[in-house]
Order: sequence, then structure tokens, then C-alpha cells
Amino acid sequence: MKKYIEEVPTGPRALVHVDGCSCGTCGQARSIDPRLQQLKPDNPDIADGMEDPHLALNYDPLFSDVLGTGVSRRDMLKMAGLAGMGAMGGMMSSMSAFAQQKRATGRRVTKAFDPVIQIGYLPITDAATLLVAHEMGFFKKQGIESKPPTLVRGWSQLVEGFSSQRFNLAHMLIPVPIYMRYNNKFPVKITAWNHTNGSGVIVSKKKGIKTVKDLGGKQYAVPYWYSIHNIIAQKMVRQAGLIPVIRPQNAKLAPNEVNFLVLNPPDMPPALAAGQIDAYCVAEPFNALGEIRAGGEMLRFTGDVWKGHPCCVVIMHEDDAMDPARAQWMQGVHNAIVEAQLHLRDNTKAMAEMMSRDGKKYMPFPKEVIERAMLFYNVADYSTPPAIQHPEWGQHRINFQGWPFPSATREVVSDMKETLVGGDLAFLNKLTPEFVAKDLVQYTYIKKALEANPKWRTDLSVPQTGDPFERKEVIEL
Repeated sequence: MKKYIEEVPTGPRALVHVDGCSCGTCGQARSIDPRLQQLKPDNPDIADGMEDPHLALNYDPLFSDVLGTGVSRRDMLKMAGLAGMGAMGGMMSSMSAFAQQKRATGRRVTKAFDPVIQIGYLPITDAATLLVAHEMGFFKKQGIESKPPTLVRGWSQLVEGFSSQRFNLAHMLIPVPIYMRYNNKFPVKITAWNHTNGSGVIVSKKKGIKTVKDLGGKQYAVPYWYSIHNIIAQKMVRQAGLIPVIRPQNAKLAPNEVNFLVLNPPDMPPALAAGQIDAYCVAEPFNALGEIRAGGEMLRFTGDVWKGHPCCVVIMHEDDAMDPARAQWMQGVHNAIVEAQLHLRDNTKAMAEMMSRDGKKYMPFPKEVIERAMLFYNVADYSTPPAIQHPEWGQHRINFQGWPFPSATREVVSDMKETLVGGDLAFLNKLTPEFVAKDLVQYTYIKKALEANPKWRTDLSVPQTGDPFERKEVIEL
């Protein structure tokens, strides 16, 4: 990913204001208070682009910054000017204790093996596999104890909990463990895919955006610089002949420039409704919320751009993943993961309700929102704009299969070298896609679990002939 090097701001950028903004520089700005508890708008015209006067409805403030960088956009500005920091400032600090101890002792930091599964997760559908594996007793079936999963509020907090070994199993945006292992030298391994697809590009109906080309001169939010969302969004923009930039929101944009910014996903729907951003690419259920409550519409599903793409992967500590003495335990973990994925496929609606606030309350959203985010994927409902252009691919809004295709890892590494971010990623210069695919991923346990459950091959992102564990990535922008 390219470092943002031009027009480095010396003062605060124009902010998208949310509850608790403390920038102290924006007396003339209009504050928005994202509160999305109700499912359907009172006035059906709201869904067609009318601003919702009841958008500010009470919701649990615990989730006001779920999924974000864990730092304010003002802090992000400061970090953008620091070499090697950028949006990963939170991650850098969260792993400082690890780095200091490693330097002091000259050896890798280890912790006594604890066989109890401790899951950290963000309340998004991407976490479904791990939540179902715990809730439905699939770990227990393998003779493994698992504690109730711990909800955290942002990616940096999840990295911190994992790096401090509070969690030994977590879902993580696929570019993040690449940064952790090769920039921060943190001993992390990808051991499976948690899910595939599961995201989309939402645009404001008020702005007349019907094609990617129409994003020229617009403000485009992503949840994290180091995300598949940023990668796919910028690939689409470049393919349309547009130029991704990172500039102050009040800076004048050329007609062929698209301004990218990081924004907490819960703040994306209300920011879209208030006209402070024009588009966003994010995980569910925030696309569903944008459609239902914020006058947004789906421009394109990411799984219709990149067939069966990785998003959140399963990460574990290298000591757990590579120690032969823990092999039986590791195999049990991955047997449970595969069983959970197959269960999700066969019982999607029931599992959506289970995870919702109407069920076991793993997520703060009503079941109707989670159901839409996991099930609503019909060509007829997404014809204008044509958000599903490849129905023959047989994909869904979110899919569940665990094999970490090496070809996809190689693609992500290559894409990271071309994607604009707010930080210095010189470490990528020494990495080759082939090396990362071999070094970062532990394939043994997930492959054995999948071989024992051939039903996984019915996912149509998996080759239906030949070797199911090797594929050519299909990306049609």
C-alpha cells in the first residue's frame, strides 16, 4: 500500500462529527448523532433518498465506535505525519510491550499454553463462524472448552487483546496480520478463512451515483486503511479511470479524484444521510442499515467484484499453530470452525436471529437487520444500479468456507503495494506474494478438517473440478 505523501495537512481536517466529538475547531460544523435502533423508516420516501428526521434515535453508546480504528480522526491526522504510523498507530502501541520484551530478552515472547478458547470479536457478520462455533457447542464437541466470546469496539483493540494473549482466537482483516508479522515482527499465523464476501459499496441516492465513474469528486469512507474494503474500493476506482487521494474533506477535488477517509462503520449510515460522505465500503450489517435507514443504495457487492474474496481471516498465535505438542488441540479447533461454517450455510436465518439482539445478543442489531445482511441477495432487487453483475458465480451476500487459497493471499499482497493509505509501508518492498502465502498461513489443520467434510466444496467459489485447494482468482471490476 502506498504511503500518503502529498498535501500532508498541518492542521485539523474537516471532520465528520459524531457523538462525543472533541476536536474543538469546528464551531460552524453540523454535528450528527447516529442512532439507528428502528428498522424501517416511518416515511417510505426516506428509503428513496429523503433525509430521515428521526435518524437520531437512541441506541447503546457502547457501539458508537464499533469497528473503527480505535482512535479519533484527529488522532489519525497526527499519526499520518509520523513515519511508519499512519492508521496503524493503535496497533503499533498495542504491541509495544511485546517488542520491548523481545528486544530486552533477545528472544520471542511466549506464554504458557492454555487450551481454553478465548475469542475476541467485533459485532459484525464477519465474526459469525467463531460465534456459532462457541454458541452451538462445536468446540465442546471436540473436547475443547471455550469461554464466552468477548466483544471489543475496534480493530486496534482487537489487535491489542490478541497481542497481549488475552485472546488466542480472533477474526481479523486479512491485510492486518500481514502488517503484524512483517512490519511489527509479531508471531501471528492465519490458520483459516472466517468467511468470504460479506461487504458492499453503499452510495447516497441523493448524489445520482449509478456507476463507479460517478464517484469522481466524491467523499468515500472505508473502515480501516488495512482492509479488503480499501483494497477493493480503490481497485474499482482506478479501473474506472479515477484517482484515489487522501486529502482534507474541504479540499477541492478534481472531477477524476475520489477522496478516501477512515470512518467508524456505525457512523457511516448517518454520515451518508447527512451528506457528509457520498459512499462507503464496509462489512455487514452496516450496508443493510445504510439501505434501510440512511437513503443509501448498493452500488456493488464486493463478492460480485472478486468472487469468493477473503475478508476476515482466522488468526492464532504462532506457538499454538506450529507446536507439534498442540496438534490435536489445533485440529479440534479447526474441525469446529468447519462444522460452524457448514451449520451457518444450512441454518442462516436461525443463526442470524441467534446472533442478534433478539437472540443471544452477540450483536446490537435486531434480527431483521442481520437477516438482511446475510440473506438478501436477489438480482431483481439490485437491478438499478446493477449491484449483482455475475449471478452465474453463485455467490451470496456472505459465504462461509474456510480454505485460505494461496492465490488470494498472493493477490492481497500484490494489491497492498498499490493501495493508497495514510502510513509508511516500506516493509512491503521486501515481501513477495509467494513468500507471504507460504510463510504467513498454516494450512495443515484447516485442510484436514475440510477433507473430512467434503460438503465444503459445494461453495461455488471453490473449483468444482480438479484440485479444490487451488484456484485462479476471478476479479471483474
